[in-house]
Amino acid sequence: MDILEKLIESSGFGGDTSLAWQNVVMFIVGGILITLAVRKNFEPLLLIPIGFGAIMANLPGADMSAYTTPEEGGKWPLLAFVYKNAISKAELLPPIIFMGVGALTDFRPLLSRPITFLLGAAAQIGIFFAALGATYFFGFTIKEAASIGIIGGADGPTTIFLTAKLAPHLLGAVAVAAYSYMALVPVIQPPIIKALTTQREREIDMPQSRPVSKTAVLIFPIATCLITVLFIPASGPLLGMLMFGNLLRESGVTQRLSSTASGPLINIVTIFLGLVVGATMEGTGFLKGSTLAILALGMVAFCLSTAGGVVFAKLLNLLLPEDKKINPCIGAAGVSAVPMAARVVQTFVSSKTDGRVNPLMAAMGPNVAGVVGSAVTAGVFLTLIEAFSK
Repeated sequence: MDILEKLIESSGFGGDTSLAWQNVVMFIVGGILITLAVRKNFEPLLLIPIGFGAIMANLPGADMSAYTTPEEGGKWPLLAFVYKNAISKAELLPPIIFMGVGALTDFRPLLSRPITFLLGAAAQIGIFFAALGATYFFGFTIKEAASIGIIGGADGPTTIFLTAKLAPHLLGAVAVAAYSYMALVPVIQPPIIKALTTQREREIDMPQSRPVSKTAVLIFPIATCLITVLFIPASGPLLGMLMFGNLLRESGVTQRLSSTASGPLINIVTIFLGLVVGATMEGTGFLKGSTLAILALGMVAFCLSTAGGVVFAKLLNLLLPEDKKINPCIGAAGVSAVPMAARVVQTFVSSKTDGRVNPLMAAMGPNVAGVVGSAVTAGVFLTLIEAFSK
């Protein structure tokens, strides 16, 4: 009988580590994320690990939280070890994800229409508006506000990278918001595009892009890394790995490395990144009013970023000759959700023009530019915050 009592006391149903209502709520939250991934196919590669990580982090006494610290001389729990040494301290996992993204990304649509680089930049505007709103209207600190604002870039690894450095206590809420809104791109973006464009603008058929030389494709990642990181060194870990991965892809002589970076390596890192992010979602720290504010501000940031790309494309059209005008709908693809945002633009425009206009490749230009833009924006935040903190 004593043995049974000791087992009950050491379980999650009794003793000092008994199950709390916050744990139960987080079990439900984790279940919802997994359900959305399985039933709706919403970012399953991330939402399933995040959802299950949240469940594990809220199992009393299991030491599966990312914030668990071992007793002096004790061993680190698995997820806490990965969080501490591969995200919080070493900033390892997000840059490796970027290397894999670079190995999967074709920058030719951007290079064939360099003007679409501006659309990728314009689509970062929501980041700054949300960051200002978080500071002045919700009372978040500057570091917290920057971490919340970056959600508007719709780039999960960048969001995790910046938040882990500036506001690690918000990592769970910010990451869930970022990946949730990335998954909801097909739901969120079409109404915004429809509200900001006319039927005549949707009918603009952009001509076939000019071919891009092999030399230009090879020079681009090297030149972009050199120029951008020299100006904004803080963007180096993300942008440098992104461009290195792309160079592996485009060189044509490193197929094994490119395949590893874009396949097994990115898959392994994605598993651990998702689990560890989920493991930051302890009920007592996650279930706060600030979490709702983060979700709301993240939505505002994402919507404004989408609108920023569309509106800027319309402004560019005022300066461009008739035969060079841009279909402003592609501006919405300036967020970093690659290639989902470009596909959403393609589906929207094609449906509104009975299949006559299909701007998928044109939309890929600002879409991949958005990946660069979000990394640069994160570097700008880090640089400014460090400068003003001195």
